[in-house]
Order: sequence, then structure tokens, then C-alpha cells
Amino acid sequence: MPKRTPRRISFDANAFIAKRRAAAPHEFVLDAIASLAPTTRPMFGCLAVYVEDKIVLILREREKAPEDNGVWLATAAAHHASLRRLLPHMRSSQLFGKSVTDWQVLPADAPDFERAALNACALIVAGDPRIGKVPKRKARGSAKRPTRSSR
Repeated sequence: MPKRTPRRISFDANAFIAKRRAAAPHEFVLDAIASLAPTTRPMFGCLAVYVEDKIVLILREREKAPEDNGVWLATAAAHHASLRRLLPHMRSSQLFGKSVTDWQVLPADAPDFERAALNACALIVAGDPRIGKVPKRKARGSAKRPTRSSR
């Protein structure tokens, strides 16, 4: 029986280099809520932050519409006034073209940005019900199928 020689496979070390993720914008926020074991997901070119099943924040640092860079809070209009007493520079996102939105921004260019962001984190860690929303589930296969009677 003839002796088989092993086949040589060329090795390309570059094939195993993982793509490095960019650092999270405003990463100090993630450190401040680390005790809650937050998870993150990319969303609209930003970084969405979840605690359990609730989205609580979006971290944004983009060239387009820099006025909305900062920390976005997931809240409801009913909570805006009470949160604004604690976070005076908080305002609605301007990206959506509405005067009032549920997404409230702590602008990165505000003079108290880091302090305000850390105060918001303290509210999240304390379980404040004004911050955080359970996202609506997307229906799978949203295209309607014809019923038997309509065929």
C-alpha cells in the first residue's frame, strides 16, 4: 500500500483576526450601571442599553445631528416634568422632527452632562419606574397571508 503524504494547507493568520469593535460612546454610563449586568445592542448607529427586558438608554455619538449626541433616556411624556427637575438640561430628541418625544436626551454638550448622566444611572440602579420601556415585539412574517375565503 502506498504511503500517503499529508496535504499542506496554507495558513493565513489574517483570517483569524477578529474585527475590533469601536469603544462604546459615553462608556462611563455602562460602568455606572454595571451592577445590573446591562446588555447592549446596536440600534440606528447608536448603542442601545438594556436591563433585563427593558431598554433604558441609548448612547449616541455621531457626526450627523451632533445636537442629539449624548445619553438618551427611554421614558414617557408623563414623566418629563419630574425628571427635568432632576436633570435640567434634559430635552426631547430633535431627530424625530416632533417637539415632544418619549426619548429624552441628556445632551453631550450640556455643561453638566456627565453629572446628569450619572444621576440618570443612579435612578436606573435604584429601579426608578420612570426610566425604561419594554420594547414592543415585532410580529414575525408581518405580511398577511390570504385566507381560504379570499383565494
